[in-house]
Amino acid sequence: MNKNAVAGLMLALTCIGTPTLMGAAPAAASASPRSKASVTVAVTPALPRPTGPHPVGRSTLHLVDSSRPDPWVPDREVRELMVSVWYPARKAADSPAPYVTPQESELILRGVPQLKDLPPDTLAKTRTYATTDAPALGRKGGRPLVVMSPGMTLPRATLTSLAEEFASRGYVVAGIGHTYEAVATTLPDGRTATFEAGKGGQTPELGEKVARVRAADTEFVLDRLAKAGRWKRLIDERRIAMVGHSVGGQSAAHLLPVSRRVRAAVNLDGSYNPKTPAQDIGKPFMMIGNPRQQPSTSGEPGSWDTFWPHVTGGWKRWLTVTGAEHMSFVDYAVLQPQLGLPASPIDGERSLRITRAYVTAFLDTHLRGERRPVLDGPSAEYPEVKFWGS
Repeated sequence: MNKNAVAGLMLALTCIGTPTLMGAAPAAASASPRSKASVTVAVTPALPRPTGPHPVGRSTLHLVDSSRPDPWVPDREVRELMVSVWYPARKAADSPAPYVTPQESELILRGVPQLKDLPPDTLAKTRTYATTDAPALGRKGGRPLVVMSPGMTLPRATLTSLAEEFASRGYVVAGIGHTYEAVATTLPDGRTATFEAGKGGQTPELGEKVARVRAADTEFVLDRLAKAGRWKRLIDERRIAMVGHSVGGQSAAHLLPVSRRVRAAVNLDGSYNPKTPAQDIGKPFMMIGNPRQQPSTSGEPGSWDTFWPHVTGGWKRWLTVTGAEHMSFVDYAVLQPQLGLPASPIDGERSLRITRAYVTAFLDTHLRGERRPVLDGPSAEYPEVKFWGS
């Protein structure tokens, strides 16, 4: 786990472990007066606007897997998941979809002492750019699908700015809320499930369990989307990729070689636990992380050093972003500073612009067969991005 991480917006882990208040700023930032002071002025947070040509719609699905009990709360006899689906829409509207529910917002903010004076529904009011249940813009043959998985303790909402960008560029995106693995997940009956996974601390056994659970969740969601008439017509099941942040990224890496449907995957700053996949990865794969994920020079291999030799396919990339921290690849990159919390060395909008650019290029390459030179090597447009590995 990143030893320099300090109090930030949300419960977040770079790997599996007991939840603590974590964030993206370097340790020096924790001593600043601003990081210690409570926020007293109400704010309306906003995400960066998507840049693609299409308006975006978003629907929320409640999916129940009756074939297995919940792995984290065994007395619950079924596994319930909340899934957000973003997609190209026929037209825009003036009523953007909510970011999180008021209950989720309250529980997220409650865990951050610096934000105790904010209205509890502050995050629920975050400006997004998708319209709830907007009519979808269909396409003959369907559209490629991107499955997204968030970090441990993080709600699926933290992937919104990426999901809206991909949808605006013609992709369907399914963001999976892994129930009891987030600090808060509101269900349709009014319950808000809280964090239960991994309370015993970080172990290889727990890492393996999380990888198994998320693989089962992902395959179940893909099964349900394939059987639902609306989504079946909209999605091209031959073109599916997975993108995950933190634990979601390492889970995508472990699922990729064993899934018959997922063709390519991206890991956004996820450390590996277990440290190697059950099978070598022969499909297109990309890792993007903060500078602590670059190849080790100390003689003691890091998580990515150990995993990389097992990526054996012809197309693979290992990238790091100068100035990035763990949250630089998701919405909290821009939300933390707006709420008065410490920012990362790299500007949040800049880091999200970089993440959008490189992940979109990856998706275009491997789901659409379109060459994107930004993936070929260092770029003058994005000098922060370093290429490693071979």
